[in-house]
Amino acid sequence: MGVLGNRGRCAQPCRLPYELLEKKEINHKVSEKIIDKGYLISPRDLCSLEYLPQLIDAGVKCFKIEGRLKSPEYVAIVTRIYRKYIDKVLNDEEYVIDEEDKLELKQIFNRGEFSTGHLSNSANKSLIFKEKPNNMGLYLGNVAGYNKLKGHIKILLNQPISVGDTINFENENTKYNVSELMMNNANMPNAKNGDKVVIGRMKGNIHIGDKIYKLSSKEQLTKAEKSYEGENIKLPLEASIKIKNNEPITMKVSVQNAKQNLYKNINVDISSSLIPELAKNNPITKERIISQISKTTNTPFEFKEINVELEEGLFIPSIKELNEIRRMALTKLENIIISRIKRNAQIDEEKLDRVYDKYTKSFLNKYSLNEVTINTENNKNNTEKNTSLNKEKCDKELVAYFNIINPEYDYSKLSKKYIDSVYIPLRYFMRKECTEALKQITSNFKTYIYMPAIIKANYKNVIKHSLEDLIEEYNIQGFVVSSLGDLILLEKYKRKYELIGNFTLNCFNTTSINIFRSLGLSKITLSPELNLEDITNIHNTEKGHIPLELIVYGNVPVMKMNYCVLGVSNKCYPDCMMRCRTNNKYYLIDRLGFKFRILPDNVQTVTTIFNSKTTCITHIETGINSLRIDLLEESIDEINEIAKASSTGAKLEGKQYTYGNLNREV
Repeated sequence: MGVLGNRGRCAQPCRLPYELLEKKEINHKVSEKIIDKGYLISPRDLCSLEYLPQLIDAGVKCFKIEGRLKSPEYVAIVTRIYRKYIDKVLNDEEYVIDEEDKLELKQIFNRGEFSTGHLSNSANKSLIFKEKPNNMGLYLGNVAGYNKLKGHIKILLNQPISVGDTINFENENTKYNVSELMMNNANMPNAKNGDKVVIGRMKGNIHIGDKIYKLSSKEQLTKAEKSYEGENIKLPLEASIKIKNNEPITMKVSVQNAKQNLYKNINVDISSSLIPELAKNNPITKERIISQISKTTNTPFEFKEINVELEEGLFIPSIKELNEIRRMALTKLENIIISRIKRNAQIDEEKLDRVYDKYTKSFLNKYSLNEVTINTENNKNNTEKNTSLNKEKCDKELVAYFNIINPEYDYSKLSKKYIDSVYIPLRYFMRKECTEALKQITSNFKTYIYMPAIIKANYKNVIKHSLEDLIEEYNIQGFVVSSLGDLILLEKYKRKYELIGNFTLNCFNTTSINIFRSLGLSKITLSPELNLEDITNIHNTEKGHIPLELIVYGNVPVMKMNYCVLGVSNKCYPDCMMRCRTNNKYYLIDRLGFKFRILPDNVQTVTTIFNSKTTCITHIETGINSLRIDLLEESIDEINEIAKASSTGAKLEGKQYTYGNLNREV
């Protein structure tokens, strides 16, 4: 699937083709079937024009245009159109979207038309476009006739077309430039909707009936390019620089003709430690000084006026010092501007709680979640069992995290010799069928509730109402914190219960670890992105400050998405086949044949995709004393063998194992 994208190295696995495999087991007989194929996790591009009024009314102050690897023309068109509709809202104008504007957005770039993403409260079945992962352009028409010898294509136009436009055929990845356009045997520079035309010089995998798409419009691109010609977006500055004999060089910078409050009354003074000398020959000139100070190419600033007070006959030993003076001045100026930008988010917590309360009961009923009751006698027995465990201790603490709790397993057979603690996902504490399994685990091991990485509003309310009873019922020692929001949600439990930082907090340096330690975490699970050198350096630095935990076994989640590939939606809906409620197993198979286990969460419609290979780290002398094994589908016997191997440093053999990022440069 690719590595985690936390460091800007996303390999874009979502844009690759997959097959969806369903694996059934009936009477110990296993059958496999491909139930879908295509670009199954490739989202359509987001278009939020229709939601701009609601978003602005909700308090959004800044809108971001996704322009990574896009052309300047794309940025020009998209920003112009969104600026138009944002201003409509701000000026209280009638908000009507011109279909020509949406057509222009589609023409410049779209993946299977547009989607409203997750902005709607209803299920979005159009979030993913599985037919193609890149630009679709506009549907131009179908091939009505094709002369292979001449390369002539007949088509009834659904969109206007011109010489210089580019087109694409549904069975071709090639982009074709329209260089010959004919109508009634006469060459034409352009044609309009409804015209029957012949496009010449087209050869490839083309057949009658194939769909044709217009990928780009020469006219649109030309207009977009002209719209930003000569555009100056740099902030104009004025500078005064003094260079005198036996005195430090000084410079004063201010914003010229500032009209916005953000830039008014800003004066930056810089003094250099460099002392000019008397020149033996070739003294410095005003022209040379202005030339050096003016070099602001890669900055958002531009010097419009530079006044130089220069004593004659001076020499500057290092001309680079002028560059440093300019750099210091611009940095100081930029920091002042940034410090003036403040955004205050005002959240009405009482209003949010009322909204949560409104939906809690229906949410519980919809997903048949447990109504947790307190059993004080059972709590007493659990406590006694936990404090009287007599087991042979290993050199390192071993934690077992269960991605799945199987009600059919006998968890009382888990090895107490090698497993010290257990992490269990929150959702299993709310399922009646898991009650016995949870009692088996919590009666024998220190147990921590593993908080989900994503918590939606309704589920947050369920947690608020159920958590207190869950803790009492199952004798919980603490929580595994998966996001910053968990620290707020678990605020009242900080003093009494242990909070452990999950790897999803992306702790990959001592700075992040120290911040989370100051927030009350008692242990940190390091990011699986780290290599051996990083892990060792962090441990040596943090030794004695806070315990660190290392995942030494497991299929690492490579992606979490607010979308269900089984139901093809971002929310549950009445006529869904509910494959997530079966005991079947599902996998995404990539173009190389690797199988990636997917785990749906039918409470929040969040899907987790696991790596096809199992990380297995052994014989590693990092000094870290807390080891974690992440379990997915392993049997009780397999779990015990993995626990033993992880504790003792034994090596697990097989092609299914990987060292992950341990020996890689990250």
